[in-house]
Amino acid sequence: MKKLRLILPLVFLGVIFSGWGYKGHRVINQNTANFFPVRLSFLKPDWTNIVTLYASEADNRKDTDPNESPKHYIDIDNYPEFLQTGHIPTRFDSVVALHGYAFVIDQGILPWATLITFDSLKACFERHDWLKSALFAADLGHYVGDGHMPLHITRNYDGQYTGQNGVHSRYESRMISRYEAMLIYPADSVHYINDVSSFVFSSLYFNYQYVDSIMIADNEARAEAGNNNSDAYYQALWNKTGLFTIDLLRRASGSLADLIYTAWVQAGSPVFYPLSVQVPVDLGKPRLLPNFPNPFIRETTIAFEIRHDNTPVTLMVYDNTGVLKDTLISQILPSGYHKVTWNAGAGAPGVYLCVLTSGNSKTVQKLIRVE
Repeated sequence: MKKLRLILPLVFLGVIFSGWGYKGHRVINQNTANFFPVRLSFLKPDWTNIVTLYASEADNRKDTDPNESPKHYIDIDNYPEFLQTGHIPTRFDSVVALHGYAFVIDQGILPWATLITFDSLKACFERHDWLKSALFAADLGHYVGDGHMPLHITRNYDGQYTGQNGVHSRYESRMISRYEAMLIYPADSVHYINDVSSFVFSSLYFNYQYVDSIMIADNEARAEAGNNNSDAYYQALWNKTGLFTIDLLRRASGSLADLIYTAWVQAGSPVFYPLSVQVPVDLGKPRLLPNFPNPFIRETTIAFEIRHDNTPVTLMVYDNTGVLKDTLISQILPSGYHKVTWNAGAGAPGVYLCVLTSGNSKTVQKLIRVE
């Protein structure tokens, strides 16, 4: 079933149904470098920093790219053969032949998006395109992370079939944000993958076993706390899920390391000097993302990304003569993906300027209003 995300009229802190949330995905990608063998040490730190800081770029594309959202999940238990045998066909054309293209897209295409991104990473290694390889590795880490988040691989992704609505964000974002300091795990040895397709699907099948564990933990934590939004609830939820949650994150980091290593070996094991990576100069700065829709008639949603916690941010809209029309945000924000909807009201059609400011960083974007 397609996942629909809310667009709120005020700042939306974090993306619903975004794998492990902004911080969880960053933890996965950041820890991946610890799994690298000595042969890949030349990727540190510039290349691996990009992989970490762009860990949620795939989520950021959901609002502007209609083809992106299905890449982040698969409702695998909507496939009758999975319920019967625990498996589905691994070839995309085979599963489409069985169920039809519309059905497959509606259930999500997470494993195939993972495989396509792996191939793109390998191609970048082959042509020595180190910057793009880091960006594809960041996306690969995001899809691998989604595949290790059990609620991204079930039809009951938000507890809507068991009377547990909202469990998705309670588990993946709010609990993870509260216990971020506990997300520490050791690295293991990297492994070459002989069959990448089987590796990706086997991970999904293994991680699916935790769906029921999360649902049971949510019910028990709610019963103990008497609600599902208090400190007591989240403490109980963490107590019941913390150990396997850390293990899911650890295995996600390890799987990403294995995939990066395998892509590199298959590409001929090319080596480069660290200075050959052209690191984006704004890597750690707040980033203003494309608003949507644009052009717009009355309202448009403005999205931006904050890389560091406790960042002072102002977001203002000016008309094309420089007159301030609206102050949308003026506050200290946590790291993550944020968005706010601007209602132009009775303003005239034309070009407006959206300005995101934080410290010495300033980004400007055009907003085009039409009749």
